[in-house]
Formats: sequence, C-alpha cells, structure tokens
Amino acid sequence: MAEWTREELAKRTDDQVSVIAGRITNRLAKWRSVFAGWQLGTRLDSDPECQAIRDHREVSMLMRAEINALTKLCLDAGVFTARDFTEQVIVECDLLSDDYAERFPGMSATDDGITYELPLAGETMKGWLP
Repeated sequence: MAEWTREELAKRTDDQVSVIAGRITNRLAKWRSVFAGWQLGTRLDSDPECQAIRDHREVSMLMRAEINALTKLCLDAGVFTARDFTEQVIVECDLLSDDYAERFPGMSATDDGITYELPLAGETMKGWLP
C-alpha cells in the first residue's frame, strides 16, 4: 500500500518533502534490476547490455511517474478534462506510430501487430543484430 498521500505530504516542510522525494524515487528505480533480469536473465551489474537496460528502465519508470503526476495535477486543477486528455493521447499515439513507420520503412503497426512489407522491411532490418 502507498506510504504517502498528498494530505500527509502537505504537513511537511519543503526540505522534508525533498528528502522524501529522493528516497521514494530511488525506491521506485530499484525495480530497474527486476526488469533487466526479466529481459536478459541474470547478469552482472557490470554487463554493458544489462547497464543499458537498467538505465532505460529507470528513465521509463521515472518518466511514467512524472507524467502521471502532471496529468493528475492538471485534471484536478481543471486545466483539461479526462476526455480532453484521452482524445489528445489518441492523436499523439497515432502521430507517433506514423513517425515510427517513417523511421522504419516497410513496417507499420496494426491492431494485430507489426506488418512487414517485404523486401523493404528486410532492407530496413539489414545489419540488425540477431
């Protein structure tokens, strides 16, 4: 169960909240090693591939928490509605998917998965690691 609420944090000084934030974000970041193990199996912390996965997972987790926080604050403040947010997420996902299709010629995302237009997709993947 969550340890902190906005009401509980409001009782703390700015310095106390800063210390708590550091501790809690570091605690969340500990999950990076679980995700790295899930993706790669057991590896030493010094393994470059493991380090890359851990770093990427840490950024992803912290960004997710930050985006969730910003969204909640904006919704609570009435900056936009949940419907406005959902509609914009739809637009942004569609645009990003199109950007990825441009970045990776011969590939596109559908509701069923990635489709590959050969031989163009094969050319795009030429030189990729097995």
